[in-house]
Amino acid sequence: MTTPTSKPLVIVESPAKAKTIGSLLGANFDVLASVGHIADLPSKGMAVDVDNHFKPTYELTERGAKVIKELRALAKKASAIYLATDEDREGEAISWHLIENLKSAIKPGVPVHRVVFHEITKTAIDHAFATPRGLDYGLVDAAETRRILDRLFGYEVSPVLWRKVNRGLSAGRVQSPTVRLIVERERERIAFVTAGYWGLDMVSATSPSFKAALLEVDGKRVATGKDFDSFGKAKDGVVVLTEAVAMSLVDRLANATINVRSVEDKPYRSSPKPPFMTSTLQQEGGRKLRLSAQQVMRTAQGLYERGFITYMRTDSVTLAEEALDEVRTQIRKDYGADYLPASPRRYANKVKNAQEAHEAIRPTLPMRSPDSVMSQLSGPDLALYRLVWQRTLASQMPDAQGVTVSIRLGGVAVASGATTANDCEFSASGTTITFPGHRRAYEESRDEDATETESEALLPVLKVGDVVPVLSLDPNGHETSPPARYTEASIVKKLEELGIGRPSTWASIIQTVQDRGYVWKKAQALVPTWTAFAVVGLLEQHFTGLVDYQFTAGVEEDLDEIAQKKLAKDKWLHDFYFGLIAEGREGDAKELGLKRLIENNIAGIDAAVINSFSIGADPITGEVIVVKPGKFGPYVKRGDENASVPDSLAPDELTLEMALRLLAMPKSDEPIGELSGLPVFAKNGRFGPYVQWGTQDVPPPGFEKPKMVSLFKTMVLDRLTMVDAEQLLTLPRTLGVDPADGEPITAQNGKFGPYLQKVKDYRTIENEEKLLTITLDEALSIYALPKVFRRGRAASPNSGPMREFGSDPASGRPVVAKDGKFGVYVTDGEVNASLGKGDRLEDMLPERAYELLAVRREVMIEKGLVPGQKSPSKRGAPKKAAAKKGKPAKAGAKRPGTRDSRRSTEQSGVGDGARSKSVARTPRSANRETPLEEDIIVGRNPVLEALRAEMPSRKVLMARGIDIDDRVREIVELAREKKIPIEECARRELDAYPAHQGIALRIAPYVYQEFDDGKNVLRKAMMDFLPENIINRKKQGFVFPIQKWLGNISAMQNELLVPEKYYNSFNKGRLSHSRLWGIYLSKTKPYVGNMFEGTSCPSSDTPVVDILPVSPLCMASCP
Repeated sequence: MTTPTSKPLVIVESPAKAKTIGSLLGANFDVLASVGHIADLPSKGMAVDVDNHFKPTYELTERGAKVIKELRALAKKASAIYLATDEDREGEAISWHLIENLKSAIKPGVPVHRVVFHEITKTAIDHAFATPRGLDYGLVDAAETRRILDRLFGYEVSPVLWRKVNRGLSAGRVQSPTVRLIVERERERIAFVTAGYWGLDMVSATSPSFKAALLEVDGKRVATGKDFDSFGKAKDGVVVLTEAVAMSLVDRLANATINVRSVEDKPYRSSPKPPFMTSTLQQEGGRKLRLSAQQVMRTAQGLYERGFITYMRTDSVTLAEEALDEVRTQIRKDYGADYLPASPRRYANKVKNAQEAHEAIRPTLPMRSPDSVMSQLSGPDLALYRLVWQRTLASQMPDAQGVTVSIRLGGVAVASGATTANDCEFSASGTTITFPGHRRAYEESRDEDATETESEALLPVLKVGDVVPVLSLDPNGHETSPPARYTEASIVKKLEELGIGRPSTWASIIQTVQDRGYVWKKAQALVPTWTAFAVVGLLEQHFTGLVDYQFTAGVEEDLDEIAQKKLAKDKWLHDFYFGLIAEGREGDAKELGLKRLIENNIAGIDAAVINSFSIGADPITGEVIVVKPGKFGPYVKRGDENASVPDSLAPDELTLEMALRLLAMPKSDEPIGELSGLPVFAKNGRFGPYVQWGTQDVPPPGFEKPKMVSLFKTMVLDRLTMVDAEQLLTLPRTLGVDPADGEPITAQNGKFGPYLQKVKDYRTIENEEKLLTITLDEALSIYALPKVFRRGRAASPNSGPMREFGSDPASGRPVVAKDGKFGVYVTDGEVNASLGKGDRLEDMLPERAYELLAVRREVMIEKGLVPGQKSPSKRGAPKKAAAKKGKPAKAGAKRPGTRDSRRSTEQSGVGDGARSKSVARTPRSANRETPLEEDIIVGRNPVLEALRAEMPSRKVLMARGIDIDDRVREIVELAREKKIPIEECARRELDAYPAHQGIALRIAPYVYQEFDDGKNVLRKAMMDFLPENIINRKKQGFVFPIQKWLGNISAMQNELLVPEKYYNSFNKGRLSHSRLWGIYLSKTKPYVGNMFEGTSCPSSDTPVVDILPVSPLCMASCP
């Protein structure tokens, strides 16, 4: 029996979806989000009882436990429960987990309904709630089988990779075949033999002019690129023109008469493509918008949850009847009756292993044109919505029609000397579109390696026998090209063709293989690493069935049958894991089962063989040269000699000549001379050649490690002299002091080239050699010029773009490369993006520039910024009015304007003090007596600093699909070293904390101090050692005489009880002094510990320690 105030409870996956559905249902429903899966297998251990019907052990995620607690409270008083998660396997599994965890809180007699819909509109929602259904346990079983299967696969296979290749690697049911596809393509490129051939084009002097290619010589077809195999051998029956033959034909055809031999007209017709499904949306989003598969899916998810498009994970290409009617109405309105077929087009689904189908991806009803939603959508959202709109309309429009005209022309190349006459036949063709049809709305793009071509050209009216005047004969040389590497779009297409994986998993799989270090991107191409070669080689040689494409696709078919209740989950898992045949018998992977397959093959794996790939034999010594994937990067090996392979060198570029060149470079263990009694080495590292002064055991005076300086781009390692090395080791050079402000000026070399530095003012130098000769006067003249800043500041006369890339498909704005304060970056005038690792400006494709901008836009949106708008100034924020005196507040209450409320506001990222990137507070009650359970640090640099400082950490949270950089890698290494758990989570779980950058660290709680309290302690501590104007400054980032301050610290070390490890860290340059001071001059930061014996914080009894040389986030909380 329900109370008068009870409401139905509706549970969906995401907050955005909950907001949209809540607005459609009204105030009579409680709509909450589970935020994805609330339960999963534990991160450690198999958690699957293989001897008890493969029963999994689930546990609530940390976020799931909080969600369930809130949902249980609402479920107790709900009049009905509606599970409105997505209508696929995962959505059904989420609903099942929800009901399993809520059933004890649901009162008897309260109905539980399952509602599904493929678009979030008022009509669809009303229909779904009017026709609910029960849980589909077939889909639940299929989802659970898939999850258990992935756990079994990873739990059994990944340890083999750790033992035989490298730690931290992983294998996956879909991941490993995907890597194999990419590696196989690279093998094809390595084995490919380039062949050269020539062609001849004739340009007519007609009006209009046209170009005809030489087709035949003496009745034999002239070879083109497609006539050569991968070994460079031409097919039989074709003639391969050499440069000499092509030039000879030009000379001998100079005075020949060219006649029309045939004219053929053929009707041209092009049919529209079906509406989008997941795979085609990912492919077209990659080709047209230059978005990664993951970016396409993230954008589409947002459009679906906000009610703009239908469900985006689908294998279906069908449109509902009401959608067909509205699409046809829209076509008539926008294009007229001529562009409306007599009857609707209906498409058959051709996808292999298509799973439970929804409708195709289309705009929701009532349809809204892209122009009408421009006030609600922008950037990638609007671009993708426009793509879906255009494709949907085009799918119901008539064929494009035209005429293709093919002309054959011929002439005789006269004899010359010993060369006989040759009959030459040219061909030209062109298509004239007479009715554009569906192409008025949309035209599909093609992959770079697509062979299908269609040229629209206007040919003159010609008839057989007409003489065609010749304007020029143009010979041209060509070389065959290896097969193109996979892009994200083409790998999705290949996975779809093979039936591997599902639309919902492809984007995450592509990201995973990059995050695991198996693949890196070169422009749009996916390039495998040598680690990928080793892993794929191991799996192919010893576990062939696990990466067999048919076997993997067969697993998908079996999961579909489980979903349809044609197969029993338990039996299928038993057969997959334990096999189909008795112990001791031989069989394939399916017959043996996963467990026996691993047991039978692991002993025969030779790690040395698996991790060695032959490059060739040294032509002088005959020794075999191999490449190996090492712990610190790949390297080539010849006998006992090793040489590092640059990270940016693709496997197909590592030829025998390149390997010999790397091995010929000076050896790191042979010094080229001495400087001040210490050896100087010339080395080649992962990031290029460099010189090193000193060794790890005996570094130069004043250095903790050997000094290392990269070679100039104009220098060659094997010709480096000791004079060159000594000049390099003078860098960075101190040129002198600017007389205007007393600040030193240095000349340094950086990642993006040579530059001058004065405090935080950087200026570019024209070339690296100038670093060794530039004088103080020259530097001062450079600083006297206006500075070249990025957008919105003064620019020098020569501050034009370094390169132009064309217009960004997402924003429509021109994209250029510029040299900025922190190096080279690309910009469309609204968004700036730095170049990534391995990006070379001179080789960068426009598509890569667009991708960098798209990634940067996502980061900005996650931080709550709007591309094109300046972020609000922190300095210019108005001060809050002081609280008026009056009656004292009740215990635990926080009045607006009080310190507690200001601090609470700032820590939540709201208001003028939002500096919560470093430390965000977990929610707590208003009662300050309640002890805090934990705090959370967010952002990559803050988390890294915290781990380096050995803060009492509980767990690292990392968003799935996070972009991996050096900071993330170090975070993972430190967490593993310190045995701190790492938990993957959905990015939206971290969205409650501003600027999280996809990573967070749960730590023990802090005791927070107010600004004035912290400043008083700081003044008391340092008033005898620093000028008063420094003590009283209230901002971060200031600089003071570092050497003098270090001397003061040294003198005070015993008196102030500064721990030696902190002093050493600061003295050796590991900790930033400006950040150290800034933390005590900011009201949202903690301070800790016992600085003076017997001294306490002014506002509490908490002792104050270790205040001096401590990294901002090394300051552990008070016990």
